[in-house]
Amino acid sequence: MGTQRSARVLILCDFDGTVCSVDMGNEILNRFTGKGWEEIDRAYCADEIGSRVAYSQVTPLFKGTRSQMLKFVSDKEKLDPYFAGFYVYCREKGVDLKIVSDGLDFYIDAILKKYGLGEIEYFSNAVLFSDRDKMSIEFPQMNKKCEKCGTCKSNILTKYQTSYDMIVYIGDGHSDFCPAQKADLVFAKGILYEKCMEVGKSTIQYGNFQDVHQYFENHFFHGNVG
Repeated sequence: MGTQRSARVLILCDFDGTVCSVDMGNEILNRFTGKGWEEIDRAYCADEIGSRVAYSQVTPLFKGTRSQMLKFVSDKEKLDPYFAGFYVYCREKGVDLKIVSDGLDFYIDAILKKYGLGEIEYFSNAVLFSDRDKMSIEFPQMNKKCEKCGTCKSNILTKYQTSYDMIVYIGDGHSDFCPAQKADLVFAKGILYEKCMEVGKSTIQYGNFQDVHQYFENHFFHGNVG
């Protein structure tokens, strides 16, 4: 597949394990829920339940305030060291970048703003904290026909297909597999890479955003993609 520099290109990035090297969603669940989360996580990883059901089951287990969780996030987070530079590069080249996450908005927002990246549009599940330190999770990006994931990344990708000539997907996990099948170019690691290899989906393996940046510099703006 060939692409000219004038093509309209959108990059969709997963957050946990991708933009953020640490899976903050899992870190928060491990810290603020308890042993009940382990069985729910096992069922999710075995594809017995989707993330929407997993979140619904785990929400009552949360013990902690919003401020405690944000303090934990600030101490634990680890933004991919090359992501900010890659984002600036994309902006300079006229390539749009958005984040699609099956994680939670409050820590995504906090981490992006911490690094001066608050302008990046992101889609995720939404957390509401009550005055009594109880939390609930809403799913504004759920696919009502499927209801497996809290955030249907495939729906988001499909929505943008008519506005762009090419959609690039970058991810690492279970929730990235469906959208990766629809993307024109995929960068994958972890479970996503394994699952793409199983079905024969053409995929570029990467370690961090330096690898992605280098690929764009070498291939995207100096010839064809793919």
